[in-house]
Amino acid sequence: MDKERIKGKAEDVAGRVQRQVGEWTGDEKAQAEGLAKQAEGKARNLVGKLKDEVRDASGKLQQDRIKKEEEEDRKPVIERDKDVA
Repeated sequence: MDKERIKGKAEDVAGRVQRQVGEWTGDEKAQAEGLAKQAEGKARNLVGKLKDEVRDASGKLQQDRIKKEEEEDRKPVIERDKDVA
């Protein structure tokens, strides 16, 4: 799991708490700041998810490439007689 996802989730939760406290106390500034922090956390979490997906896809491509190379190495090599016309 990418560290951006962890940071993003933490910001999201902190923003939710701040927004909720603002709602309970009637503090519109705290509500707005909490909402902004929540949005930032969600965005950071999304970036982390995308990084994870790219990393996973890259790893899969590398594994596929290695598997293909191993299969190529196992194929018998047929040498042709160059003197035959």
